[in-house]
Amino acid sequence: MKKGYFVSGIGTNVGKTFVSAGLMLATPAHYFKPIQTGAPEDLDREVVRELTGLPESRFLPEVKAFHAPLSPHRAATLQGQEIRVAEIPFPKVEGPLVVEGAGGLLVPLNSSETMLDLIVSFGLPVVLVSTDYLGSINHTLLSLRCLKQEGIEVAGLVFTGRAFEDNAEAIARFAENVPIWPRLPHLEMPYPKGLLAWAQELKNVLPVL
Repeated sequence: MKKGYFVSGIGTNVGKTFVSAGLMLATPAHYFKPIQTGAPEDLDREVVRELTGLPESRFLPEVKAFHAPLSPHRAATLQGQEIRVAEIPFPKVEGPLVVEGAGGLLVPLNSSETMLDLIVSFGLPVVLVSTDYLGSINHTLLSLRCLKQEGIEVAGLVFTGRAFEDNAEAIARFAENVPIWPRLPHLEMPYPKGLLAWAQELKNVLPVL
């Protein structure tokens, strides 16, 4: 039986990697980012490992890694490659898995598939990461509706950073009973200290994996 979470976001740079790191501290999971762009300079696997201090054995290598820090479909094309969901199998690991996506739900992987297709293929519940800015209410609710239409379970919605007006409250009113997890606050250095505190909060809401 597959266990774990697929961490996705309402866009890029909303805090998926930090949320993934917190989940790694709160659970006995392995970390897996199947598609990475901006490699090798910007490997999220290495960022999460540094943030958590966990052993390398808890981290799986990427299946697809591309140099350009662009959308996966474009980064792959620039290297004469094509990403196919069928070529990214669910890893065989003991215990749960924290999978981090690239970009948002509908970021293209090729001319006909998006990150959402990979989420469907993996069959894990989604942790949707949102951050507060003007327009994030719409982006968050659209993402939640997209997941609902595909029949994908939303394990939790995480807001990151500083609160903006009443965004979180407005989203919660329309989120149709989606679990709202503790906010991951704006982290100051050293990051691991703040992440560890948030991971402890997570343990109070997460089921045993």
